[in-house]
Amino acid sequence: MKEINIFQREISDGIGELVKSTASVAYCSQAEIKGKEDNLENAMANISDTEILDKVIAENKDQIDLYYLESVLVSTGWNKNDDVFMTEATWEARNTPEDKQFNFMHDENDIIGHITGSYVLSKDGKRVETDGMPEDFDIITQAVLYNSWTNEDNRDRMQKIISEIEEGKWYVSMECLFAGFDYALIDKDGQAKILARDEQSAFLTKHLRAYGGTGEYEGYKIGRALKNIAFSGKGLVAKPANPRSVIINKNSSKAFVLDDNSRSLNIGDFTMSDVSVLEKRIAELKTALASTEQENKEIKAKIEEAKDKEFASQVEAFEASIEEKQGTIAELEESVKSTQARVAELEDALKASQTELAAAMKNMDEMKKKEKMEKRKAALTEAGLDEEETEATLASLEALEDDAFDSVVAVMKKKAVMKDEKKEDEGAMKPKAEQTEAEVEEVEATAEVFEQVETSEATLVEPATDEADELESTRASLSNWISENILSK
Repeated sequence: MKEINIFQREISDGIGELVKSTASVAYCSQAEIKGKEDNLENAMANISDTEILDKVIAENKDQIDLYYLESVLVSTGWNKNDDVFMTEATWEARNTPEDKQFNFMHDENDIIGHITGSYVLSKDGKRVETDGMPEDFDIITQAVLYNSWTNEDNRDRMQKIISEIEEGKWYVSMECLFAGFDYALIDKDGQAKILARDEQSAFLTKHLRAYGGTGEYEGYKIGRALKNIAFSGKGLVAKPANPRSVIINKNSSKAFVLDDNSRSLNIGDFTMSDVSVLEKRIAELKTALASTEQENKEIKAKIEEAKDKEFASQVEAFEASIEEKQGTIAELEESVKSTQARVAELEDALKASQTELAAAMKNMDEMKKKEKMEKRKAALTEAGLDEEETEATLASLEALEDDAFDSVVAVMKKKAVMKDEKKEDEGAMKPKAEQTEAEVEEVEATAEVFEQVETSEATLVEPATDEADELESTRASLSNWISENILSK
């Protein structure tokens, strides 16, 4: 048997698992014993086929270890639990009780018998086979209880139960499974209709008594019209509920016919105590079904209205929340725009500052270079060079570090002093040995210059290959310049 379908609305209402787990019904009814005074001929008069008659009485074989009985398992209509057994769905399930368990107090671990067969009785007490489905009927089940037990306690217990059944103290309870349902609706005027259960109408489920509701909604009485029914057994129970079903003592060899009094069924707000009331209800149902399309439109309109009412506050809250969030988003977007503008402004300012800094650094470098040239120019002038020689020397020594330049200037000053001393000499000729000694002095001065240049702090750094080549070239040029411009004079 397939599982009952659960709709999203029922899940949202918190009853999805409840609907899924309660796809069964227990339908209680009073137990009653029919004695030998029952009219066997009256029952047989409704059965013309010999084979069918044999089937009815075949089980009455007087086996001493079985107790035979019949009971009304279920009747079409609306019961006290607001479960509605519709005619067609109940008819399709009429043979499902056969070979099912008969237990004690709905305890499947306490099996006291089993159902052997079932048949249908119409509202006037006639047995119905396959020649058409009546609009209202009862399903009668035939069953046996096990009255032979080896255990003395079990044997005494069953004898007591059978005795109390015959005294009318026990009742039967139908057990039923189902895989779906629709909504049976009755308005304040008693008009009945069926509304299909779907995603649109599923909000009504929480109003059913079976799922914790009141059984009413917007002036309608709501019932659960069961679908895809399968009768799974019945139990012997002590609490009375529905007087329509009875237990009949099959050991009496008498057949069973329901009289009008036994058919009285109280179904909550409705009482079907006679045939005329039942026929009136059936007529009302036919009238309602004839206008189903229009009524369904009205019901759907009411459903939509109810949904609007139910969700109005939620929608309003959602809209307020959305509006608030949209305001927050707008504020954040404005803040982002403002921040982006500020970032762009700062980036422009940074770029301008970097440009200004680069210009300032360039000016500073030029000023330092100019100051350096002026200082070197003054040093060369002080060393005795004229303006033309100073300019030429500055260009030649521009690549030297300050320490190296200072060393060269010191040599030039020393050379200048030596020249001045020579001028003071009145031209007396000096011995060749002394000249040689002066030349030696000049060579030593040249070595001293190179030594100072080579040991300058700036030149002690290990140069790269290209830089080393350039430095060697500079040294060679410097050596050549000193020889030509200092030592040769």
